[in-house]
Amino acid sequence: MKAHDATPLNDFIEYPCDEMLQRSNDFLKTMQRRHSIRQFSDRPVQRSVIENCIKTAGTAPSGANHQPWHFVAINSADVKKQVREQAEQHEQGFYQGRAGEEWLEALKPLGTDAQKPYLEHAPWLIAIFSQKTGGINVDDSNTNYYVHESVGIATGMLITALHNAGLVTLTHTPKPMQFLSKICNRPDNERPYMLLIAGYPAENATVPAHAQIKKSLEDISTFL
Repeated sequence: MKAHDATPLNDFIEYPCDEMLQRSNDFLKTMQRRHSIRQFSDRPVQRSVIENCIKTAGTAPSGANHQPWHFVAINSADVKKQVREQAEQHEQGFYQGRAGEEWLEALKPLGTDAQKPYLEHAPWLIAIFSQKTGGINVDDSNTNYYVHESVGIATGMLITALHNAGLVTLTHTPKPMQFLSKICNRPDNERPYMLLIAGYPAENATVPAHAQIKKSLEDISTFL
């Protein structure tokens, strides 16, 4: 293996086997309470919580450690209104036929439609962007590698961090999403990846029964 600059791994914590099993079980139960929510309260969430969750996402592994992501945290009522107007305009076309019958049929059990009031009602929207070029330094313009995979991992960690902090989330991917680049004033080397809604659930929040059906361990894994 080629020599490279390195520092000792001095922050790893090893747990006894019994504690390891308990921790894994506790975390499983924590994540089993994570749900995609479409009814949000307008209760404010302090910015520092969102900052910590984004910093957590920023620790994700990435191709060549280029960290090819950018998170735009939107709290402004005016900007959220712009996002909602643009998103709903595109969603109208989606639900009026662009999606195709099979896709629309698959969405029926979730009760979704073109109306997205939570885009204004929730305290925070986080627009996630992937970067085609960049590098370890902000001003770098090198090719980024495994961009989709890297940003996907970071997004999953962001969702987990927000849930761990006591918030609910919803992933939203309006098609096309280029309007987010303009609203968020992002450069040409970035592409909108996902819009994440975050906040407290409304008092009348519900979880579709369909969304609570999860495949078994046997269905999602193979041990060799």
